[in-house]
Amino acid sequence: MWRRFKRHRLALVSLWIVIAFYLVALLAEFLAPADPAAYSARYTYAPPQGIQFFSTSEDGSWRFFPHVNGYATEIDPKAMRRTFVLDPEVEIPVRFFAPSDPYMLLGIIPLSVKFIGVTEARAPFYILGADRLGRDLLSRLIHGTRISLSIGLAGVTLSLFFGIIIGGFAGYYGGWFDSAVMRVVEFIRSMPTIPLWLGLAAALPKDWTALQTYFAITIILSLIGWTELARVVRGRFLSLRTEDFVTAAQLDGASDWRIITRHMVPSFMSHIIAAATLAIPGMILAETALSFLGLGLQAPIVSWGTLLQDAQNIRTLATAPWLLTPGICVVVIILSMNFFGDGLRDAADPHGR
Repeated sequence: MWRRFKRHRLALVSLWIVIAFYLVALLAEFLAPADPAAYSARYTYAPPQGIQFFSTSEDGSWRFFPHVNGYATEIDPKAMRRTFVLDPEVEIPVRFFAPSDPYMLLGIIPLSVKFIGVTEARAPFYILGADRLGRDLLSRLIHGTRISLSIGLAGVTLSLFFGIIIGGFAGYYGGWFDSAVMRVVEFIRSMPTIPLWLGLAAALPKDWTALQTYFAITIILSLIGWTELARVVRGRFLSLRTEDFVTAAQLDGASDWRIITRHMVPSFMSHIIAAATLAIPGMILAETALSFLGLGLQAPIVSWGTLLQDAQNIRTLATAPWLLTPGICVVVIILSMNFFGDGLRDAADPHGR
């Protein structure tokens, strides 16, 4: 499988992109320059500050000096409001592995250093700009990556469990149980997806904590997403239950559970892995859509969907287009996972060439 997968160049590049995103999610506290909840009313909708690595010294020569430019304020004569512009005369030094307030990486590792930061404690540092409350968009985007991608993984894990167990038993035993499962699957798949998500998400109690809502959204997405995998597993079991190795296991006295888990499921595990990889983007899009519409995750939880809520206003986007950055991340990770899943599916196909 690996040799065939390496020949799929686009899938291989997509794999590295997916790995990079999950590394960002894993090291969110270390990579985020600031606390995602920290705000500064002084820098609302501050534009992005690009990092510059070279500066001109007094004698006119170039020197290596990582920095960002400070801000100068101007008054928009048409809108009659304050706007920020970058001031090339103000250079704020930037350093890697900058000291910071103590924090816990992954909740278990105590650290007091950030991957990147400014040397001046109160200096503005907004690589991707600031939102309406003056919060660092890059830090919130990094922390939102952890939430959105973890929901995809957790949702697909539960969907795998339900799909393999329910679809496996339906295909193995057949009869009335198979008919009942297939009718349930057809009923769920016949319902419009978005209204179903909205109805289930709206049924959540309003007094639930952010953590309870997070787990509830994950379970809801899993209860909807298991149907496709169950159909695939059921079809495979129908074709495998008459194979010689299954008959041999039955004659040897193996239990039905052992036949299913030790003989039948491993025989097409590569196909299950590819199907699960292609299902993760759907989970991520579902969470993003629910949170964007205000029926999914809510503040103080930070996800790509909640970040995109700030981009609903056209007037806001006209003055702060960098608020659409989470949408770009959604597009990149969805395309990467789809290309990766396609390559994995082709590599796992025993009949392919």
